[in-house]
Amino acid sequence: MKILIVDDERAIRNSLKEVLGDEGYEVEVAEDGATALSMVDKEKYGVIFCDIKMPGMDGTEVLDKLVKDGEEAAVVMMSGHSDIDTAVECIKKGAFDFIQKPLDLNRILITIRNATERTQIVAENKSLKKKVYGHKMVGESDAIRHVRDIIAKVAPTDARVLITGPNGSGKELVARSLHEMSTRSAMPYVEVNCAAIPSELIESELFGHEKGAFTSAIKQHKGKFEQADHGTLFLDEIGDMSLAAQAKVLRVLQEKKLSRVGSDKDIMVDVRVVAATNKNLKAEIEKGNFREDLYHRLSVIVINVPSLDERKDDIPLLVDHFVKQISAESGMPAKSFSPDAVAKLQEMSWTGNIRELRNVVERLMILGGNPVNSQDVADYVSPVQ
Repeated sequence: MKILIVDDERAIRNSLKEVLGDEGYEVEVAEDGATALSMVDKEKYGVIFCDIKMPGMDGTEVLDKLVKDGEEAAVVMMSGHSDIDTAVECIKKGAFDFIQKPLDLNRILITIRNATERTQIVAENKSLKKKVYGHKMVGESDAIRHVRDIIAKVAPTDARVLITGPNGSGKELVARSLHEMSTRSAMPYVEVNCAAIPSELIESELFGHEKGAFTSAIKQHKGKFEQADHGTLFLDEIGDMSLAAQAKVLRVLQEKKLSRVGSDKDIMVDVRVVAATNKNLKAEIEKGNFREDLYHRLSVIVINVPSLDERKDDIPLLVDHFVKQISAESGMPAKSFSPDAVAKLQEMSWTGNIRELRNVVERLMILGGNPVNSQDVADYVSPVQ
């Protein structure tokens, strides 16, 4: 577990780093709030110790930003100017604990142990919610039954899978199901949205880079292929990947080895690749935007995920599922949907597919009555023309 120490006093930073390092922890330091926030954006920490009185951005501002961004690390505030009001304010803002200076090693170690247990509990709860609500393929229509049948046959193998279908139809759920039902389920599952990464950074993101490989490469970085070693790598929106990156992905699939940006050393990897796209890749091949040899490597098995308009019989089940999911995630009281409200939802055209339906259910849970009726649907759901 990594620990971050944020304090403007060098002596405190260095002494804490040395003491906790001797206890077996991996410790990094930041001399001010802005530096700390930048480091948190790039690294995952289990515990963050943050001084309150610092020049520029003080500790309470750092805490506010971390809480706002949903940081999962336990934030422990430190101050040599302690009073009960400051401690209470920090706890109310979301701090895990408050420690008064001068620091006591035993107190710090107990706080770290408690924070670690809390972080593990939070992670386990999130994982449980995902298993119960997040990765479930809901539906009993013929179209979705067909998809589930293919997943059951393909998942135990190492065959590469190309998942096609419109945006919001649930392609990522198919990928996740393939991993969880595979022999690699205990190993990493790594997702990459190829459309969300700038073309000049995609190679570094996928294959990693060495320190000094380019201007901002201040340290060595393992790419997604290495992170997914012995597990599954999900390449979402593969149709948006640059041709240069496609060539390197093809090499990895053929030779099961890669080299980081800025290195000529080969690294062996064992990764099952699952890709997804909403594009017609055969048409993209004709346009010269996608490599035909990569397409054939990726499409050993092709799973087409149907649009919601092709499986409207599943809407009642999906509505019930999303009500439970939203209620569990947000604490919002669950509401029932009247048969006429569900029927009205089935009459609509869902260009945004499953994702759009979930947003609509959440909107109706907030704005509609209980039960949600057809008038609520008419009032708060605008049909797409």
